[in-house]
Amino acid sequence: MFPDRLRELRKGRNITLENLAEEMNKHLEPGQKPNTAAQIGNWERGDRSPSYIEVRKLADFFNVSMDFLVGRAMSEKTDLSLLFLSGKEIDFNGKPLTDQQRFDIFQYVNAYLNPVSYTAEDDLRSNHQESLF
Repeated sequence: MFPDRLRELRKGRNITLENLAEEMNKHLEPGQKPNTAAQIGNWERGDRSPSYIEVRKLADFFNVSMDFLVGRAMSEKTDLSLLFLSGKEIDFNGKPLTDQQRFDIFQYVNAYLNPVSYTAEDDLRSNHQESLF
């Protein structure tokens, strides 16, 4: 389960093995050896298993729980806004969405969930400004 989840998370963010190793090495603790692309590739293939510290760093980097990463939790909350703004391909009714469609849907959902409320005073200001021009 862990190898599949790691590969899925990495590819979902369009990150290479090299980039992931670099990111993990940014926060090395004293005495820790740097991570390599080959090492992460071994984890993804299931040839080797990472230490607890490495799993924690991966979970923090991908913003998921360690339980999700190692397969003890079947689902993880998904931030819909991140999904629409990520580079991951999204299909709707079997058809891939274009970048513009993804952005438009993001805008629609955002407007629906975060409606802007106008007061009568806002209408007066708006009408007043329009009449000036």
